[in-house]
Amino acid sequence: MARTGPKNSALRVLVWLGVILAVMTAVLAGGTIAGHASWAPKLALDLEGGTQMILAPKVEGGSDINEDQLNQAVAIIRQRVDGSGVAEAEISTQSGRNVVVSLPGTPSKETRALIQASADMNFRPVLQAGAGAAVPTESLTPDDQLPKPTAEPTNSSDINWVTAEVYKKFETLDCDNPSQDKQERSDPAKPLVTCEPATETSPAIKYILGPVEVKGSNIKSSSFQLQQGAQGAVTNEWAVNIQFDEQGTAKFKEVTERLYQFFVAAGGESGSDPKAQFAIVLDDQVISAPRSLAVITDGRPQITGGFTEASAKALSDQLRFGALPISFDIQSEQQISATLGGEQLKMGLLAGVIGLLLVVVYSLFQYRALGFVTIFSLVVAGALTYLAIAILGWTENYRLSLAGVAGLIVAIGQTADSFIVYFERIRDELREGRGLVSAVENGWKRAKRTVLASKAVNLLAALVLYFVAVGNVRGFAFTLGLTAIADLIVVFMFTHPTLRLLARTKFFGEGHRFSGLDPKRLGAVPLYRGAGRLRTPDEKPAVVRAKNTGAAAEAERRMTIAERRLAEKQEQLAGSSKSTSKEGK
Repeated sequence: MARTGPKNSALRVLVWLGVILAVMTAVLAGGTIAGHASWAPKLALDLEGGTQMILAPKVEGGSDINEDQLNQAVAIIRQRVDGSGVAEAEISTQSGRNVVVSLPGTPSKETRALIQASADMNFRPVLQAGAGAAVPTESLTPDDQLPKPTAEPTNSSDINWVTAEVYKKFETLDCDNPSQDKQERSDPAKPLVTCEPATETSPAIKYILGPVEVKGSNIKSSSFQLQQGAQGAVTNEWAVNIQFDEQGTAKFKEVTERLYQFFVAAGGESGSDPKAQFAIVLDDQVISAPRSLAVITDGRPQITGGFTEASAKALSDQLRFGALPISFDIQSEQQISATLGGEQLKMGLLAGVIGLLLVVVYSLFQYRALGFVTIFSLVVAGALTYLAIAILGWTENYRLSLAGVAGLIVAIGQTADSFIVYFERIRDELREGRGLVSAVENGWKRAKRTVLASKAVNLLAALVLYFVAVGNVRGFAFTLGLTAIADLIVVFMFTHPTLRLLARTKFFGEGHRFSGLDPKRLGAVPLYRGAGRLRTPDEKPAVVRAKNTGAAAEAERRMTIAERRLAEKQEQLAGSSKSTSKEGK
């Protein structure tokens, strides 16, 4: 009865692993049948090839574009491309005049139009604001309780703009997980439901905005500076200044008169009526939504509130350049060959196959039949990783680059290392005289701490590299982190349960000479012991000891391997001294 519990537990864990693999396979199969997914992972620009477009930016009116405006144009295009779900795109400037956009595959007509369109900046009053997450389905407002406008809106701040359809869209909008589908540009004469993305200091916020009241083209200039106090003294807080043209000044005065009434009615600084806010919108996305604390009559509003120098400069640049009517003409378009990437991929895959074969050969040579557990564990880890990459390619448009393939190859050794650590812990327990069932359980307790620590370091390194690096290096970091997670799943849900079951078989339990757990071989110190440890030339085979009893056995059990080896050497030296002494007599 004592053995049926662990055995059943191991079987349950293996069944759950099978369920996970089956569910992932079913999800991918469903997407493939529906025509949205593919069994093959999506490939990045360096492996699949793609399209390179050279864009010539132009400002309406025929004026030349300077370097700052060109850099801002690149930032706007990158935001649009990323928002449309195109991954692994490369965007850069050329000769200080043009923008080069390289996209994997063949861009759609909608993507081309999105890239060529001029930036659209405007100012809209806020009608309603809320947390960025979508409202849970069970908490959605019933249809009979949705807003029902009672009259035609009289101004852009009129709540009658919020219809049942608009409010339903507001409830279901999830700014924490925005859709990859780029929508058509909004109608400036109608309300807009949109997001303000999360930053390092604030979460994402979603809004219902009224129609456009001031256009971005009415901005003459913008700047940022340290804010001045009431007495004219400079403070340590940054502010962003805007200057409108004559038309914008008149319109902004009219709008702030209305918004300031909401501010006063809400209790001034202590109030929080969203209708006192004025949203600055770039390409239908809110970049700032300050409150109107006064009526601005001179067309020179100042935006304050927790800015750093970097964030103040970023907003100032967006206001100055994002409002420019910059559009792009496609000067040339050509297909990029993936020949070089394909050759490198072949060489990389060849290196991966060689590395995998070496791991297999070493495992079988060092661990005999136990090495097959390593092989099957690698197969399961590979299946999990492959399915995850294919599903992420469908759902998140993740594309596998050559650097990502390198991350997968590196992961082979790291994954095998976890199994070696575990096997060596089991062998250490067997050397101490334990039975195999007990050795598996105690070895697991000691090994899992090492495995968890090792994978924690791998994940931390992958996260730092992903967020700090740019370009294809991020693909390497992503696959490195993904394989570390897959490794943990396999070690906990396949390798350990499998060994618990094998320990109860006659072949492994009685230490067959081909099992890898033969007592006659357990005294040998392996060349590679896992976690980067190699056997040194002066290390001798450990002596297989019979099971001791009493306090001495407990003391010896608590000794480390190095301490036991030192004790053995001291015993050998002592024995040699006694023999020499007797011969002398």
